[in-house]
Amino acid sequence: MAHREALRAAVDRLAPWFHNIELEQGVFTAPDHFLGDYPRFKFARFAGALPADLSGKSVLDIGCNAGFYSVEMARRGAARVLGIDSDERYLAQARLASATLGFDLKNGGVEFRNLSVYDVGALGERFDLVIFMGVLYHLRHPLLALDLIREHVAGDLLLFQTMQQGSTAPWRPIEDHPFHMAGTFDPPPFFDDPAYPKMHFIERRFAGDWTNWWAPNRACSEAMLRAAGFAIEAHPEEEVYLCRVSDVPYAEWGAAAVYPAKGA
Repeated sequence: MAHREALRAAVDRLAPWFHNIELEQGVFTAPDHFLGDYPRFKFARFAGALPADLSGKSVLDIGCNAGFYSVEMARRGAARVLGIDSDERYLAQARLASATLGFDLKNGGVEFRNLSVYDVGALGERFDLVIFMGVLYHLRHPLLALDLIREHVAGDLLLFQTMQQGSTAPWRPIEDHPFHMAGTFDPPPFFDDPAYPKMHFIERRFAGDWTNWWAPNRACSEAMLRAAGFAIEAHPEEEVYLCRVSDVPYAEWGAAAVYPAKGA
């Protein structure tokens, strides 16, 4: 009883939590979460898209928050799991959760570090699976983040999620955009097509959060992934993509000198 009360007190000291994690029977970190049992209910929708056995694999969880996904990858047997975040409170939550669940670093479990996505090059290693979920729309420079992930840390798979707004229709890329329609001075009509790749910029707040800067539509998310050098292999949930490292397109523009081909 005393142990449970102490655990509840530790959870309360680190509140508020965005990940609702059951640390032991009946002890949850965010039982009144406005989204419900988040992110567990969301993970259930796409968990099957990931390898069930990660034995011998390494995982990088970028923007790990309280460590829900880091712990889930450790449960699947990953040999190395590193979670990074730039918020010390989230990292403290993650360390408490992983230690309570038996996945603390001392026992060969999950490691957590304070690091920005823009600084992933400092890690000096590639990971078999990179998790990049719920981060892109908080960034001032989202495509740069994807480029850096591809350049420095993505070894094989990328699990990606972002908030999306607007059309959910797919879009077939146009090879070359004309300046105006042939024989006229009219602008091309596809820019006004709701399905055209669009990144909506949020100048102030979205859902009360001033760090929600961007809201791409589906086509934009997919186009950005391809442009950064990720081939989409699965789309198991509306905002979730499982991608594999691929060649960065536009090599003739000099990108190949910066981003090596897969396996290089």
